[in-house]
Amino acid sequence: MFTAIEEARAFAQAIIDTVREPFLVLDQDLRVLAASRSFYQTFKVSSDDTQGRLLYALGDGQWDIPGLRLLLEKIIPERGVMEDYEVENEFPEIGQRTMLLNARKVFYEGGSNTTILLGIEDVTRQRVLQRDKDDLLQQTDLLLEQKAMLAREFDHRLLNSLQLISSLLSLQSRTTKNSEAAAQLSIAGSRVAALGRVHRRLHVLDHLETVEFKKYISRLCEDLSRMLFNDQPKHAIIVEGKDIEIPTLLGIPLGFIVNELVTNSAKYAKGTITVRLESVPEGYSLSVLDDGPGLPKGFAPSGHKGLGMKIIQSLIKQIGGELQIGRGDHDRGARFTILFNIQPPSRPIENGVKIAVEKTIERLGNVAGWPG
Repeated sequence: MFTAIEEARAFAQAIIDTVREPFLVLDQDLRVLAASRSFYQTFKVSSDDTQGRLLYALGDGQWDIPGLRLLLEKIIPERGVMEDYEVENEFPEIGQRTMLLNARKVFYEGGSNTTILLGIEDVTRQRVLQRDKDDLLQQTDLLLEQKAMLAREFDHRLLNSLQLISSLLSLQSRTTKNSEAAAQLSIAGSRVAALGRVHRRLHVLDHLETVEFKKYISRLCEDLSRMLFNDQPKHAIIVEGKDIEIPTLLGIPLGFIVNELVTNSAKYAKGTITVRLESVPEGYSLSVLDDGPGLPKGFAPSGHKGLGMKIIQSLIKQIGGELQIGRGDHDRGARFTILFNIQPPSRPIENGVKIAVEKTIERLGNVAGWPG
C-alpha cells in the first residue's frame, strides 16, 4: 500500500514537472503540496523553502495580496475557478514581474479534502511590449494630428498667397499699357484664382490622404457655375457618375483640369456642361462634355497654342493619364476625356502649380519680348 502511494506521488510529481510554466498544488488551507521544477527555477527558491508552507508565507510574502486572498479563500471555494488574475510585484532574486494566475479547484469523490491547482504565467515581457505598442500608437496619433494641423496651416497660407498673387496680377493687367500683355496677365490671374478654388474645396472637405472625388468636383463646379453663369437658369454644370475616393495628390491636378475644361466649354455651351466619371478598362475616365457647336475640323491638342490646353496636357502627363477628344452626347458639342488610374502622381504635387505658373510666365515673356 505504501509503495503504491509513493509511486502515485512520484508519478504526479513527474506530471507537474513537465509543465513549462510555474505550477503549484495547494491543499484546502493553501499550503503547498507540490511545486513544479519550473516554479523553483523561475523564482529561484528551494523545495525546503516551499513544500508544506502557506502560499502567503513564500519568499518574503510577495504572494500575500488582499485581492488574491479573496479569490483563493472566497471565490474559488464557491465557483471552483479563477482565470487570468494579474499580479504585478517585486519578487526576490528576479525583480519586478507581472504574473498571470489561473486556478482550479479539484474535488475528490467521497473525500472531504480539496486541492487547488495554481498555474503562474510570467507575462512581464508581453506587458512591456504592449505598453511600448500603446506608447507608439499614442505617438503615431500625435504625429498624425500634427501632420493634419500642418496640412491645414499650409492650405491656409497657400490660399492666402494665391489670393494675393491673383489680386496683384489683376491690378497689373489694368495698369499695363500693352493690351496683349494685359490680357495675358488677366488670364494668369484667373488661373491662379482657379488654383485657389481647387485648394479651397479640398480644404472645405477637410482632406488628408484621400478625398471623395464626386463631392469635391461637385462643389468646385458650383463655384464655377456662379462665376461663369451667375446661376442663370438656362445654364447648368452637371456632375454625374461614380462616387469614389482618390488620393488628394491626384485630386489637385484633376480639379485644375476640370476647372480649365469647364471654363473653356462655358464659352461655347448653349445650356449644359456635363462632368462625368466612369469606370473603364484602363481605370477611370473623367469627361467634360458640352452642347455647343463642337470642335473645329482638324483640331489637335498638340498643335493648339492656347495656354489652357498646354497646362492641361502638362498636368495629364504628370498624373500618367491620357487625353481623348471627340463629340459629346448624341453626337453634339465637344468631349474632352482624361483616362487615369487611382494612384499618386509620379512627381510632387507642387509641380502642378509650378506647371501653371511656368506656362503663364512663358506666355507673358513671349508677349513682352523677354529673352528666353
